[in-house]
Amino acid sequence: MGLLSHRVERSELKPGDHIYTWRAAYSYSHHGIYVGGSKVVHFTRKKEAGTAGLDSAVAISSLISGGSPECPTFPDCGFQLPESGVILTCLDCFLRDGALHGFEYGVPPGVFLAKLRGGTCTTAASDPPDPVVHRAMYLLQNGFGSYDVFENNCEDFALYCKTGLILPSEAGIGRSGQAASAVSVPLAALFSTPFRLMSGGPLGMFAVTAGMYCAGRYITDIGVRKDVLKIEVENLSAHLGWRRAKAEEESVKKQQPGKVVATRLLPLKRKRDCDLLLQPVK
Repeated sequence: MGLLSHRVERSELKPGDHIYTWRAAYSYSHHGIYVGGSKVVHFTRKKEAGTAGLDSAVAISSLISGGSPECPTFPDCGFQLPESGVILTCLDCFLRDGALHGFEYGVPPGVFLAKLRGGTCTTAASDPPDPVVHRAMYLLQNGFGSYDVFENNCEDFALYCKTGLILPSEAGIGRSGQAASAVSVPLAALFSTPFRLMSGGPLGMFAVTAGMYCAGRYITDIGVRKDVLKIEVENLSAHLGWRRAKAEEESVKKQQPGKVVATRLLPLKRKRDCDLLLQPVK
């Protein structure tokens, strides 16, 4: 267990593990669910017609040599349905020669706060491996909505597969620890400004800013939040569809304030079913 992340060996991997690798000199990490057989299910941007998703295309092309049209590890690497960002690749293509790290679950608050980077652990408990793999494979066939850096990214996908937890559409930021860190840094700098005169020099200023940064990460962790929803993967598409319809409605209202606008609504039965799903975790 390191302060930055948790390095693991390939021999330690088990189906249902949440893994990640750092990209671009530790500027961000890419997350996925190991499903066994040296295969990983992960989430990226939807592929355009006739192309692979952004992350998978770069990964596979970096490993192919001699003009071979197939991944050297296994032929089905890069399986991705049209209009879906969920993709199945081999472990080599997922890592892109990067180091392998394991995401930690059920960590104590002290350990969580001691981590220097978000997106490496959570205080939330993981579900057993079987439902984790089931969610990942189900979403490979049914999608996980539209990719969004802050609200629905690869870490959000892996966190859902591991816990079955999702946030309401009004949350504004996803479950991702990376996204929470990105938001916490400027907010910590902003809100710590009034305390700088009382901080007693650079060391005190650093302590105040660091404390606010850690607090910002902690209160957005899915293991701490009280507004998370436990949703079965078979019902997730209805929930994502209802969120998408609400987002479209709000977008139209903002573009045409004060006007009654016609929006695409979900069928009444689907709406009732979705409302029944949106019950906070006790």
